[in-house]
Amino acid sequence: MSQASTRPDPWSAVLGSAALAGVIVFACVCLAAQFLRTDLRWTRAPLSFYLVGPGGHVVQAAYLVLAAGLAALGAGMYRNLPPFARSAAPLVLFVVAGVALAVTALAKTNLPGMPVHLHGFVHLLAAATTFICVTTAMLLQSWRMRLDPAWRCMFLAASLLAASAFVDLGTYALLDFLPRGLMQKSVIALILLWLGGVSWRLAKTARHAAD
Repeated sequence: MSQASTRPDPWSAVLGSAALAGVIVFACVCLAAQFLRTDLRWTRAPLSFYLVGPGGHVVQAAYLVLAAGLAALGAGMYRNLPPFARSAAPLVLFVVAGVALAVTALAKTNLPGMPVHLHGFVHLLAAATTFICVTTAMLLQSWRMRLDPAWRCMFLAASLLAASAFVDLGTYALLDFLPRGLMQKSVIALILLWLGGVSWRLAKTARHAAD
């Protein structure tokens, strides 16, 4: 293992732990909402609908926590990888995805049967930006892993999972006859799996390097 990939960097461990916490909070809150919001059919209602109505503020808070986690993960990976394996592109994309996710949480979506408003357009644009930026960042970050001995063992699994999320996102966007809620949540599940696994590995790798 190269010296550059094992240099002590406690901040990488902190950022990785923060990102992992964001993923866990978001996953737990949104999963609980599927059972608690009996007024919504989970296979048809996109996650955005859970931001409005009973418990909406809790889901909104979970969005904001994950938004911070995305930025933390991008910064943590950039710090943890050796200079020859770094790329600013995933970092920028993760930060943009985090900002867009925060906007998604704060701008109310258009609901069926209700008047269309500007906030709904902003919400849709921000949500699309989040999905595109985060899946692209996952692909690029996975590709950079092959250059660092400390991360090479995750390169294949991370790349396959990122590619699966990207393809699933395209399917969700193009095949609108499929259940919208189910398709969207399958994309989110794949994204969360990637984010959680990489965040956990980042916290673990950085902590061991500092020991």
